[in-house]
Amino acid sequence: MIDLSIDSAKLHFWPNFLSTIEADELNTELMKVNLWRQDKVKIFGKVYDQPRLCFLAANEKINYTYSGLTLPAVEFSESLLSLKNRIEEITSAKFNSCLANLYRDGNDSNGWHSDDEKELGSEPIIASISLGVTRNFDLKHKKNSLLKKRIELTHGSLLLMSGRTQEDFKHQIAKSKRIHQPRINLTFRYIFETL
Repeated sequence: MIDLSIDSAKLHFWPNFLSTIEADELNTELMKVNLWRQDKVKIFGKVYDQPRLCFLAANEKINYTYSGLTLPAVEFSESLLSLKNRIEEITSAKFNSCLANLYRDGNDSNGWHSDDEKELGSEPIIASISLGVTRNFDLKHKKNSLLKKRIELTHGSLLLMSGRTQEDFKHQIAKSKRIHQPRINLTFRYIFETL
């Protein structure tokens, strides 16, 4: 484990959390599932096709809402549940959901944002598994432009975000014309029921 924390953002990185064989098998399995969907999201009052595919898996019937989009949950597959348990064991965090994102190539992206929805509570802990092609994860402070970091998210790696990462920082997966292969990102989080 490598500590990549910066200021109030607590970042811990396991570059080889999954072996190459494990990562390859999980990537192949997930590329074949028919759960992937492209929804419309609302950003600054305008509606766009989300620039990636996604689905939500969870322990129970919960939904996750962001950018005007509500994702209903499907049940955890055996492999995702096993991965969740493994991450919980090494991080001592608890998760009840997994938001899966499929970036088909470098045209797919996730713009600057914070995972600070009320369903995630204060100081959420988010565990991010990367599969497939390496993509850059950019992080920047909301107020201090000198506080920034770039992390290469490699095949089989785990990035754990905690502390005030979501309150004080934004992050992105930027577009890249040089990338022509897909990447899957599995973000495990705890979603609280909201009234």
